[in-house]
Amino acid sequence: MVDVERISGAPRSAIVVGAGVVGLSTAWFLQEHGVEVTVVDRTGVAAGASWGNAGWLSPGLAIPLNEPSTLMYGLRSLLRPTAPLHIPMTANPGLWTFLTRFAANCRWSSWTRAVQANLPLNEDSVAAFDALTANGVQASTTEAPITAAFRTAQQARGLLGELARMERAGQPVSHAELSAEEMHEFVPLASSALTVGVRIDGQRYLDPGAFVRALADSVIARGGSIEQMEVVDVRGHATEVTVRSREDTVLSADTAVIATGAWISRLLARLGVRVPVRAGRGYSFTVPVERPVPGPVYLPVERVACTPYQGALRVAGTMEFRGPDAPPAQARADAIVASARPLLDGVRWDERRDVWVGPRPVTPDGRPLIGALAQPGVYAAGGHGMWGLTQGPETGRLLAEQIITGKCPAALSEFDPLR
Repeated sequence: MVDVERISGAPRSAIVVGAGVVGLSTAWFLQEHGVEVTVVDRTGVAAGASWGNAGWLSPGLAIPLNEPSTLMYGLRSLLRPTAPLHIPMTANPGLWTFLTRFAANCRWSSWTRAVQANLPLNEDSVAAFDALTANGVQASTTEAPITAAFRTAQQARGLLGELARMERAGQPVSHAELSAEEMHEFVPLASSALTVGVRIDGQRYLDPGAFVRALADSVIARGGSIEQMEVVDVRGHATEVTVRSREDTVLSADTAVIATGAWISRLLARLGVRVPVRAGRGYSFTVPVERPVPGPVYLPVERVACTPYQGALRVAGTMEFRGPDAPPAQARADAIVASARPLLDGVRWDERRDVWVGPRPVTPDGRPLIGALAQPGVYAAGGHGMWGLTQGPETGRLLAEQIITGKCPAALSEFDPLR
């Protein structure tokens, strides 16, 4: 059990809505405090962004999306459906309201605030993973630098500038510039088109689906339960919290946590949360390789992430703002291949498998929603964007502390869902 003060009347039971890495981490750390936990999810464990992401445990690259350059790039990409960042020209008023707020936050003051707010989640992210794997989660993480590769030194200066800004905002990132020869040592798949690299040290990677399933198994082994149901309403009452499914099944507990990823606004909007969360959908697939892959590879200009995965290479990329349940667009996966093929040799691109699309929950200000809602006993945890895997376990640890003590940890003060 962790050494955290328990207030009188602290909850003894909890319902966690959402079986991704954030929800399951919160459930696991609540169990550390002796709370009886039930996790519910509409489709099952790791069914959203927790399964098919790049698998990077990369606090050094948890850079907020709301840079001024992102806004300009998005505007230039409006009419390019295969661009790495795609905003469809739809009449969806909710999307355009979100994008208007996002655009208003694409300024350096807002970006810096997001970096500084996220510092505690990033600084302790690796320790939170280690706490899980040392105490019953039968999965592993692999230490390895992430190597960013570029065609030219001028392109590399873009990432180096981002890392310098991160350091000025309070998050130094250990890194080194690499010559073509040095970069090819870290990236044996690199083609001759890539001539310079940046090595980001102190990072890890993992099999995200396997890790989240192991986390779920640990929650069950410690006495928790995981049930499949689609939750349509969560209500806090004087003595309990109730969770109602689409089929009118009602569960009750002392407290509830809403951690439904890109779908979170469907429940939070009913509970007075005004910060919207939209689905920034990413695609991934797996391809065989003819040479070993010693660690993750990042192609920043193409916005493509590559990770060793089950003896092959998982390739992930793109950001498209469409509904979380919209069908996949084959053209998006094809565009990833087209951009990466000239840069990586020894990859059998035509044999790709496990093509997947998953929605990352994006907020307009680069800060997730973590903490208490207006109704008693109800909490939110979501909106981490592309960094839910990296920040999920530490989010769960801190939120469990808040639920047990009744006090908001300083590390969560900037993430108030009611801001």
